Amino acid sequence: MDTEIDKIDRKILNLLQGDATLSLSDLAEAVNLTTTPCWKRLKKLESAGVIQKRVALLNPEKLDLSFTAFVLVKTSDHSHEWYSQFVSTASDFPEVMEFYRMAGEYDYMMKVLVKDMQCFDTFYKKLVNSVEGISNVTSTFAMEPLKYTTALPIE
Repeated sequence: MDTEIDKIDRKILNLLQGDATLSLSDLAEAVNLTTTPCWKRLKKLESAGVIQKRVALLNPEKLDLSFTAFVLVKTSDHSHEWYSQFVSTASDFPEVMEFYRMAGEYDYMMKVLVKDMQCFDTFYKKLVNSVEGISNVTSTFAMEPLKYTTALPIE
């Protein structure tokens, strides 16, 4: 990491992970700084890319998006061209919340969020018909969320 992060920076980051709407004065007070040095620390963390963006976290159930699927994909084509096309195509699906290249039995894993099984089936068909070279797709479905956080474990 290019930026040296001290205890005050970590406290600022933890506070922002809990509530990104904190005012500068509230944030500064919480870390025992005046607003100018606190603002300078925030700008340093933003320009270093430690703070990527500030967002609103929405409740998926309130938006009728409570069906979570984990989709595991295998391919026999490991060329750069296939990889680029697959990553681009899969990343464009709004239902794909997270997407990883994996080590192990499967090559890729996606976390997919949709309304219900019918919507998942529509997503599945679009996925497998969008890119040639997918050799196997296995999906598992979450029964109940037990832990969900966006807060990174910074101490």
